[in-house]
Amino acid sequence: MRKTDDKDNEETKRTQDNQESQRTKEQQENQDTQKNKNKKQKNIPKNKGTQRTRGKLYLYVPVNAEEIENAETKIIMMFQKQYFDNEIKTLKSNEEQETKDSKLNKSSLYRLDPFLDGKGILRVGGRIKHAKVPGVAKHPIIIPKKGHVTNLIICHHHNRIQHQGRGITHHEIRSAGYWIIDGSSCVSYHISKCVKCRKLRGITQSQKMADLPEDRLEPSPPFNYCSIDFFGPFVVKDRRSALKRYGVLFTCNVSRAIHLEIANDMSADSFINAYRRFVGRRGPIRQLQSDQGSNFVGARTELKIALQEMNQEKIRQELLKDGCDWYEIRMNVPYSSHMGGVWERQIRTVRSILSALMDQHSSQLDDECLRMFMVEAESIVNNRPFTTISTDPDQPITPNHILTSKTKILLPPPGVFQRNDVYLRKRWRKVQYIANEFWNSWRKSYLHNLQERQKWSRSQKNLQVNDIVIIKSDNEPRNHWRLARIDEVYSEDDGLVRKVKLQMADSSLDCYGKRVKPVQYLERPVHKLVLLLMKLKTKGIPIEEP
Repeated sequence: MRKTDDKDNEETKRTQDNQESQRTKEQQENQDTQKNKNKKQKNIPKNKGTQRTRGKLYLYVPVNAEEIENAETKIIMMFQKQYFDNEIKTLKSNEEQETKDSKLNKSSLYRLDPFLDGKGILRVGGRIKHAKVPGVAKHPIIIPKKGHVTNLIICHHHNRIQHQGRGITHHEIRSAGYWIIDGSSCVSYHISKCVKCRKLRGITQSQKMADLPEDRLEPSPPFNYCSIDFFGPFVVKDRRSALKRYGVLFTCNVSRAIHLEIANDMSADSFINAYRRFVGRRGPIRQLQSDQGSNFVGARTELKIALQEMNQEKIRQELLKDGCDWYEIRMNVPYSSHMGGVWERQIRTVRSILSALMDQHSSQLDDECLRMFMVEAESIVNNRPFTTISTDPDQPITPNHILTSKTKILLPPPGVFQRNDVYLRKRWRKVQYIANEFWNSWRKSYLHNLQERQKWSRSQKNLQVNDIVIIKSDNEPRNHWRLARIDEVYSEDDGLVRKVKLQMADSSLDCYGKRVKPVQYLERPVHKLVLLLMKLKTKGIPIEEP
């Protein structure tokens, strides 16, 4: 029994010894592997990173200047081979045969005297080999006119000089050792497409001048189709207080006659009162055109509310008894004074006359003097001739021919008149004859002068929905012009877009990139917009918020 016990003890000791030896080996191996890892981590430079791909750990080694230069050389060689393969083959064959092949004479590079350097890159030979300038400037690399590499070179140097003009950008490219074929036009094209350059120096859009509306080309009674605008203010004296008064200009779109009224302020109520005085003196109108002034918008709103409370059919029937149609207020797009040139130009004429009249008035104006000056200015403007060329030089055609059947207030002429001259029928024939003569002269001397377009004579590319633009503002610097996206375009009868609806950009966003404030929409003419980015043809611009 003792022998068996001793054997068992010896076996257990052996197994324990084996287990301990295995443990020590495993510990030693773990320590060795840990040391190797630490050594590798110590050998990794600080500027190097790691990248894990599919469970494997790769070390990122940044490129150096030599590798960048080799990559640039390889890319340029492949790029030149793509566009100048025949020239490169010809130059290589000439080098082997030590002759000059006449095939190169037909190439576009012949005047540059091209040659291949030691790396196989095509360079400019030129005439300045003996100049004391760097070799890169003496023999620049020839770059094709078109291609992705050309665009990258132009974009890099254009950004490097902070988006300067064509000359500075082209000079920077030449100094860097690149000779782009027809480089001036390439740089100009790139600058024309640069968004930042458009924002800094881009011109506003333009469009062909529209045809005149029908209401300006057809003979009609005076002020049947008219336009309205405010001008001023004028400071008048009322006892010891100084008050502001505004002029209200009504312009006939056909005869170019004017009617002046005075308004106490720029409110909608004051405009309605001036309008009622005008209609009471000149008769009912068919259409009234204006800009988007706040007083006009308010008056139109109040008139709409008042008209909704009236019996429209009854009013229309009553007006038809007098041969009058219901009038309509038509408004232009905001900030489009060029669309109302027929009445905007008259304001300048009235102002020049009023300034001359007020210069003769030494003391401060009062209401009576201002009314007198307005009547004098109205009379002078209505006595002006339509054109400088007239069929009858003694009596040029004027708006007063149709308004009063005479041009000036004349004294009773001398002579003896017959009793038959005062008959009503003869007087009616005389007035009708004068009116017919006015419209005949109007067609011959004035209407044909409207044919020529003084500017905007060519059709331009229409703006499209989702184009990105900035809105020109005369009161703010260019860097503060607001950004917007075209939400809707308004095409006219000729298919051209002259006004658009804009969705304004807003920087007030929450943490998810959504708008905090409601979307703002504005209508503007294309002449107040600078195009930054056209609609993308592939993916487009997101319309809805995420």
